Order: sequence, then C-alpha cells, then structure tokens
Amino acid sequence: MKKVLKRFLQLFFALIFLLVFIGVLFVSFSPQFGGKPTEQDTANYQKTGHYQDGIFVNLIPTTMDMSFKNIKNTLKQYWDGVPNQRPDFYIPVDKIDSTKLVNDKQVTRLIWFGHSAFLLQVEGQTILLDPMLSDVPAPHPWLGGQRYNKIKPLEIEEIPAVDAIIISHDHYDHLDYESIEKLKDKTRHFYVPLGVGAHFLAWGIAPERIHEMDWWQEIKHENLTLAFVPSRHFSGRGLTDRNTTLWGSWVIAGDNHNFYFSGDGGYGPHFKAIGDKYGPFNLAMIECGQYNQNWSQIHMMPEESAQAAVDLKAQLMMPIHWGAFTLSLHSWTDPIIRVREKAKALHMPLIAPRIGQEIKLDETLPPLELWWENKNM
Repeated sequence: MKKVLKRFLQLFFALIFLLVFIGVLFVSFSPQFGGKPTEQDTANYQKTGHYQDGIFVNLIPTTMDMSFKNIKNTLKQYWDGVPNQRPDFYIPVDKIDSTKLVNDKQVTRLIWFGHSAFLLQVEGQTILLDPMLSDVPAPHPWLGGQRYNKIKPLEIEEIPAVDAIIISHDHYDHLDYESIEKLKDKTRHFYVPLGVGAHFLAWGIAPERIHEMDWWQEIKHENLTLAFVPSRHFSGRGLTDRNTTLWGSWVIAGDNHNFYFSGDGGYGPHFKAIGDKYGPFNLAMIECGQYNQNWSQIHMMPEESAQAAVDLKAQLMMPIHWGAFTLSLHSWTDPIIRVREKAKALHMPLIAPRIGQEIKLDETLPPLELWWENKNM
C-alpha cells in the first residue's frame, strides 16, 4: 500500500511540475504576451506624474484587493454560474457589405462588432476601435469562454484597408494578438497608450506606424484630432506585468463630429473633466458590462455608466462591453436593462444597435429594438 501511495504521489507531483513547466514555456515564448517597455521607456514614464514604483497608477486611489472570503465566494459563483449568463438563442447579427465601406467613406457610420470592438467611419477616415475579433478573449482558447456568436458582421479577412487602429489598453478582450496579426498589413497607423507600443514592436510592426500616447495628449490624424484621456482601470497581459502599460479612453474629434470611446474603467471625476475639456459629444460609447461589486472601482455599474454620459455632456450614449462574452457574474442582459432604466431617469438618449447594424450618425436613428429578448419564449 505504501508503494502504491508513493508511486501515486510521484506521478502527481511529476504532473504538477510538467504543467508548471509548460505554463512557464508558454508565458515565456508565446507571442500572445507581447513585449516589454525598455529601460529608457520606463525612465520617460517617470515624468508623467502617474507612474510610481515601476507601475502606472490611477488619478484617484483604486484597489482591486479582495478578502479571502470574497475570493472564495467569487470563485464559487464562477463555478456555479448565474442564471441567463449566456444567450439561449441566436443573437441577430447584421452582415456588412465591405464594398460599401470602401465606396461610400464620406458617410459618418458606426458598426458594432460586440463587446468593445467598432468600425467607425468619420470625415473620410476608417478607424477600428479595440478590434478584438477572435472567438475567445484569452491568451489561449482553452483559457476563456467562447464568443456568443461565431458569425461576425464582417470576417476579419473581409475588412478593407483602414486608416487607423485605436487601442484603449492591453487586456485580451481589447487587444488581441491574432486580430492584430491579420490587420497589421491593412492599417497605416496604430494609436496606443504608453507602453503598449512594445507589444506591437514584438509583433513585427514598424515603430514609425506606432503612436504611443499619454493622458491628455493630442495628435492629428489627417483632419481628425485624437486625444488620449484618463480612465480608472489597470493593465497587464502576463503574470508579472500588471500596470506596466497605461490604460485610458479616447476622444475622436473632427470638424463636424465629436466622439468619445471609454475603453474600460470605474466611475470617477475624470468623466466631468473630459466633458468640460472636450465635450459636448455627439456620441459617447461607454463601458457597461462585466461589472461586480467586488471590482466596482475598475468597472462601472450600469447606473454609473449613464451618469458618466451626463458628466461627459454626451448628446447620445451607447453602452458597450457587453453582448459578446461572459466575463463576470451577472446575466448577459443585465447591463442593457439597467442602463436603459437609468438613462431614461437622467433624460439621456441611448442607442443599442444590433451587432453589425449600420448606424448613420447624420441620419435619423432607427427606433430601439429589443433584440436581446428571446422572441421564441
């Protein structure tokens, strides 16, 4: 019996060692994890005023620390799941005619791919925002949940040449290696937060095509002004690089249109500061999903998302960061139900288009369709 037990323990620890060894190799050599800023880069970050002890920090105190009890309860909830965590029906997805995007670029249009991925055409420019277009928001398909629908409005191979790609931060559900690999030869410019350029360099993109931005920094892109502005969040792709790159949100301003794209983040006074400096906005795309009370400082609750739109002086808001993946412990429809209710109370106009639905900002917007409701029930 002792020999059997000893043999079992030997096999068990050998398996643990093998798994750890494979994990270390994967983290060390997989291109998914990107690159690291240089010593000169980090020396420059010291001058920003929001880089301390080797990491970037938020404008106001922000923590993700949880007690052991909260961690245990959260893990149990993830294991058990929650009701209606994923759709139990086929979500409608509108297909896009790619030739229209090429031949009719003067139209101001917005197309949502689900979660936080967008194609925006404004003043003759075609821009992709956080184009995570893979099926799993993780460094490996085994490490995350599948996209609700395999069908996308436009397959990544069908996307025509774009003028710019804008990235809010380096988490996997916003910056996807496979998507960038397929898009990098179709794109002239990449606009990214400080530190994130190291990932693109590691992925073989020429440095002159990468534009790293600090909070409140502006840059001209053709006839558009792009401003990278704060959010209240964090960053990291591996086990040891948390907050070594910056995170934020974006202002995209032209002669006739002004857009805000939130990326991810918790509620805070930065929304009013952005609204005062750059508002009003024709449309604000604002995070509303994957929240939980345990991490409410880095992901807003839906009611806060609606208030953020008010703070930003938005004329119209669109809730994002939902509709494609389950990354938290609420039902998949909870974000849209709650934010609609709060937006109505705040008299904030709201749109919630189908995935792939063409929204033309210079035309009368279509009536709100409750596409997230299962009509067959």
